[in-house]
Amino acid sequence: MIIDYFMFLKVFIVGGLICTLAQVLINYTKITSGKILVIFLLLGVFFGAIGLYEPLVKFAGAGATIPISGFGFLLADGARKGAKESLFGALTGGIKSAGIGITAAIVFGFIFALLSKARSKRN
Repeated sequence: MIIDYFMFLKVFIVGGLICTLAQVLINYTKITSGKILVIFLLLGVFFGAIGLYEPLVKFAGAGATIPISGFGFLLADGARKGAKESLFGALTGGIKSAGIGITAAIVFGFIFALLSKARSKRN
């Protein structure tokens, strides 16, 4: 089995750059984290719509799909593909394409909520 170390490097660099950009916005602007999250999601949709995000996904794989911008791209790409079938497909296509990720987030969030002890931030 041959391990493609170059792919690991591409994933790390692209994912790291996306996350670094978000961290710079958090540290040096007054934009809230929630707004930055929405901005990155919409940037994923926008860059997917103009055809720039898919080549990034093909180049970096998980480095481009794991950040929230990749989730935006995935939702928009699913809606676009579903729209080719029908109007209902346009409405449900994003959920179909992102269903596994959404389900994992809900299930793991629930498991960790059960395992964690809630406490105030002041403690």
